[in-house]
Amino acid sequence: MQVLFGVIYHFIGGFASGSFYIPYKKVREWSWESYWIVGGIFSWLLAPFLAAFLTVPHFMDIIQNTDNNILFWVYILGVLWGIGGLTFGLTMRYLGMSLGMAIVLGFCSAFGALIPPIYRDLLTNDTHGTFSSMLQSTGGQIVLLGVAVCLLGIYICGKAGVMKENELSEEAKKESVKEFDFWKGLIVATISGVLSACFNFGIEAGKSMSDAALVNGSNPLFQNNVIFVPLLWGGLTTNFIWCILLNARNRTFGDYTNAKAPLKTNYIFSAIAGTTWFLQFFFYGMGESKLGNGASSWILHMACIIIVSNVWGIYFKEWKGVSTPTYRTIILGIATVILSVVIVGIGNYWN
Repeated sequence: MQVLFGVIYHFIGGFASGSFYIPYKKVREWSWESYWIVGGIFSWLLAPFLAAFLTVPHFMDIIQNTDNNILFWVYILGVLWGIGGLTFGLTMRYLGMSLGMAIVLGFCSAFGALIPPIYRDLLTNDTHGTFSSMLQSTGGQIVLLGVAVCLLGIYICGKAGVMKENELSEEAKKESVKEFDFWKGLIVATISGVLSACFNFGIEAGKSMSDAALVNGSNPLFQNNVIFVPLLWGGLTTNFIWCILLNARNRTFGDYTNAKAPLKTNYIFSAIAGTTWFLQFFFYGMGESKLGNGASSWILHMACIIIVSNVWGIYFKEWKGVSTPTYRTIILGIATVILSVVIVGIGNYWN
């Protein structure tokens, strides 16, 4: 039952992540950097603070009493993850939801799922949740098989994207994704995928904070919420600086008070998008509390995002006009990712 609830929480988090960009589509007369940072203030500052306040007793005391070296690395990993999140937003601009998330999360899945257990093997005295322990147990081997199947599914999704690139005219490609640019998108997606995995490393680095939350009486479901506060400060730093620089370069500071724009609607939809984004990690923390912060939790989270984002991509007709073989390829990729979720779930149950 614990595994089942873990999968459900990860799916809810994946649904939030795979859906958060939709409200941004309702923003009018604002540049990308303007709505991205408004949403980001909710994502990386307000929502994490409120979640920790409501779920972790004396969370600020925990942060203040945490070793400065730990806080430093949690923050720095947040900064690196912030670069991944920043380029993630650019990926959505250039590739769309379905293809963009498939490529980004392919790299993110591999790095985020496998490096923490390898780290525990090489640099800690832990015997649980290490890569070597996964290799030696049946459940761990099944989880690693699920990781491999997920990467295969992501490869298939990426292949579908290349097929789409080769088949459609520039006008057709930009009908659903206005700034579609496959090769520019591929570069930023690669950067985003690798650095986005730093979020999982940040959770690992801040484990003493979640332990302290438990000692303070926090529900285990919400123990990671205290880590999210300094971790997302790092993400906010990166994104805020870059968006302000873009505001200055593009002379878009006027967006925030532009009388020609539907300001109230823009702020509301940006806030909804940002809050929805944070919910992915709120529920990730709940799922992780059931399954552990290993390859299984991370790959389940990534896989659920890919499933949801690809379904939205099909709904918004990002694959309109492609040939039947290309459409079948993207469906096969989604189905393969779904299979990987099932395999990872079996591996956890076996453990």
